[in-house]
Amino acid sequence: MSTLIVIAKTPVPGRVKTRLTPPFTPPQAAALAEAALEDTLRAVLETDVEHRLLVLDGAPRAPWQRDFTVLPQVPGTLDRRLAAAFAQAALRDPGPVLLVGMDTPQITAGLLRSCLPGAEDATLGLADDGGFWCLGFRKPRSQDLQAHLLGVPMSTDHTGRDQLGRLRAGGLRVRLVPTLRDVDTVEDAEHVAALVPRSRFGVRFRTLRRFDAPAGAGSHR
Repeated sequence: MSTLIVIAKTPVPGRVKTRLTPPFTPPQAAALAEAALEDTLRAVLETDVEHRLLVLDGAPRAPWQRDFTVLPQVPGTLDRRLAAAFAQAALRDPGPVLLVGMDTPQITAGLLRSCLPGAEDATLGLADDGGFWCLGFRKPRSQDLQAHLLGVPMSTDHTGRDQLGRLRAGGLRVRLVPTLRDVDTVEDAEHVAALVPRSRFGVRFRTLRRFDAPAGAGSHR
């Protein structure tokens, strides 16, 4: 048995994708965040796992509650929220668990399945910006999640390297999975939208850039 976790924020203008403003307005940035989250949730739903958790900062919406077990994020820094999310998953299933965020709408069910830990103790997917886009543990119930996560500096250009170092220092065998590009900036959004033009994110980005975004959006090539 295995579990997939999506850790996310409810797409509320002014609270998500703030680095897209400007050139996009806060509602437009929230619309892009919503599309990215929808694509992520769809990929998770198409993945053959037993448990799907949405660990959410903000109010849930009806479709999410129908398809996922929705849990609130705990207060505190991101490292603490990640550790708590894994602990919640471990309570439900002792098997492999993989956590992803909402910033990589280009993921697929096949990619997610391949990133679940197998023979190794953990898997880690680095991001182009120095962070990481996924993290998995083979036996979260028997692994010291707090020791592996707490105190790793988040949202830096070396977070991924630091997290990898922490896992290896804890004696874990780590498999690195493909590096992906997070959507943080307009340049990131344009790049990812081109990778998955038929996705919700790709369609919404092109629509906003073409018709709704202020002058200059999408012109950062």
